[in-house]
Amino acid sequence: MLKKKLLVINTTLVLGLSSVFAIPGVNAQTNLEKKQAIQEKKADAEAGIHKAEQKLKRLQNKQESLEAKISSIANAINDSAEKIVAKKKEIKETQEAIKELEKEIAILKERIKKRNALLKERAVSFQESGGDVSYLEVLLGSSSFSDFVGRMSAVSTIVEADQELLKQHELDKKELEEKQASIEKKLSELKNMLAEMVEMKAKLTKQKKQQDKLMHRLEDKEEHTHNMKMSFEEEVDTLEAQEAAVEKAIQLEQKRQEAERKRAAAQPRTNNTTNNTTHNTTNNTTNSGGGNSSNVSKAPAVSSGSFTRPSAGRVTSKMGARWNKMHAGIDIAQGGTVPVVAAAGGVVMRSYTSSTYGNCVMISHSINGQLYTTVYAHLRSKNVSQGQTVSKGQQIGIMGNTGRSFGQHLHFEIHKGPWNVSKTNAVNPLDYVSY
Repeated sequence: MLKKKLLVINTTLVLGLSSVFAIPGVNAQTNLEKKQAIQEKKADAEAGIHKAEQKLKRLQNKQESLEAKISSIANAINDSAEKIVAKKKEIKETQEAIKELEKEIAILKERIKKRNALLKERAVSFQESGGDVSYLEVLLGSSSFSDFVGRMSAVSTIVEADQELLKQHELDKKELEEKQASIEKKLSELKNMLAEMVEMKAKLTKQKKQQDKLMHRLEDKEEHTHNMKMSFEEEVDTLEAQEAAVEKAIQLEQKRQEAERKRAAAQPRTNNTTNNTTHNTTNNTTNSGGGNSSNVSKAPAVSSGSFTRPSAGRVTSKMGARWNKMHAGIDIAQGGTVPVVAAAGGVVMRSYTSSTYGNCVMISHSINGQLYTTVYAHLRSKNVSQGQTVSKGQQIGIMGNTGRSFGQHLHFEIHKGPWNVSKTNAVNPLDYVSY
């Protein structure tokens, strides 16, 4: 009868345990789906890399075309500048020629003035004689034929001189007017040409500024696309590492569950004699805070529950919107040398240096069939490697200020499920650890 009762008890216990530990079988399907989701994310990231590469090629082609255009405009500006210098030199030479002409004009004016005075003297002399004296009277007043010839020659000379004087007077005036008109016209044309060149240079300079701005925008886009490509590459690396780490974490969880099942199954046969054995098997690593120095913090004591505090310090920034972006975790700050520990046992999926996270460690955990991922960023140093198995409370690094960080702190994230770049699985760490 006792054997039958024990058989019933054992059967019930086994059935109960099988119902409990049937979860891994169910979770195996769930975990397979999660692995498939990781692979899909990886494919998306690889597609993103390809798109980024294509975009970079297009941007670089645009830049090459724009550089040729900018170079052409710059050459045109240099050519305009040289022409402006030459034209200014020509204007200066013309202005100097005008100064020389003004000297000639002054001389011509002096000549004209003297001629006018001479003609005026003759006119006055003619008026003083009453205006009745003629060249004929001068000739008829000759005392002899030789005197007549002499007087005739003198009169002819005077007449010719007067006519030459008047003719030269007119020629000088005409020459003066033509020189003035010509030089003034040339100066005006040079000034107009200079103004056009200056205007053209200003337009070209404006065009170059516009093209330079466009080039800066293209360079910014190229840098953004390059960073996006790097982000996708980092995501691919992370997802590849995560795939292996998740599989290993699941295997560790299954081994742990199997060990728990065997221990639970063995308890009835030993009449619960092992109930008083030590159950606290947390693998808390000896704190490497560094002795008694007041500038070195101790690692926090390992707490019960699924997760323990990753470091000493106070929460300076909580999860939520920050700087128009989503802050997917919490920031924990503390001065000095502060050890950072694994919040739960698992497998290190990544231990690397990121442009944003700085020195960073990511750990995959499988806890009661649920996959979690924890992130520890901005570390001063890290002392675990990818693929390494870590226990809850084991030191993984030292708090720091690397990457895109302002002041020493630990950025800590918990993801319920696999990590992804959009961080859609991020949960509030304060719901899992107490600060």
